[in-house]
Amino acid sequence: MIRLILVAVTLIGFLTLGYPLLAAQNSLGKKDPHARDVESLKIVQYMFSLILKLAGITVTVKGAENIPRDRAVLFVGNHRSYFDILVGYTTVPGFVGFVAKKEMEKIPLLRSWMKNVNCLFLDRKDIKAGLKTILEGIEKVKNGISVWIFPEGTRNRNKDLKELLVFKEGSLKIAEKSGCPVVPVAMVGTAEAFESHFPFIRPSHVTVYYGEPFYIKELEPDQRKHAGAYTREKIVKMLGEIQNENA
Repeated sequence: MIRLILVAVTLIGFLTLGYPLLAAQNSLGKKDPHARDVESLKIVQYMFSLILKLAGITVTVKGAENIPRDRAVLFVGNHRSYFDILVGYTTVPGFVGFVAKKEMEKIPLLRSWMKNVNCLFLDRKDIKAGLKTILEGIEKVKNGISVWIFPEGTRNRNKDLKELLVFKEGSLKIAEKSGCPVVPVAMVGTAEAFESHFPFIRPSHVTVYYGEPFYIKELEPDQRKHAGAYTREKIVKMLGEIQNENA
């Protein structure tokens, strides 16, 4: 319970007491959006690193060399915990924005920080609004900002790590339309920190595995048609590799 309290106090304290800092970032953004993005990312990465430390979460990164450094990409990962986002932001080089559910946009202060670090808000119930979000993602990629999406659409609670939910095919449209590479991401250990024994936070070791990038346009015709399923199979295989290494 102590870890939960520490994390909650840190997060709430940052959002409330850090309002002047947020106001300064927003003011900077009116003059120099790029400088705001750089500073906001550094601030958020620092806070996320602190929260991970308070939660007792250690992280091992595999396949970092697979992440292209000269272009934006679409990161596609499995999703089991709120901590997935913290691990993602603290291990990816360069700019990246996560696709979050629309409901997150209703939280004051948090939504402002999320927008400053290039997050997108997806309305899963409104097809037209969802298409707009995809178009925004394409623009971010074209402007050099990577996008991270969880095609399962929600946190997966299946006990078997490799039993992923069906990937929504439309989620890979960002890569298909922008022509950017897709980097599959497999993450293990985040749910063990919180979701597996809610409401307690317990120490956990997380492994995040960045797979080899691929271009949708270079896939076989049937694979291109079902790019979501193709990526899902890759991540399932990567999760199996992590499990075998940890056995």
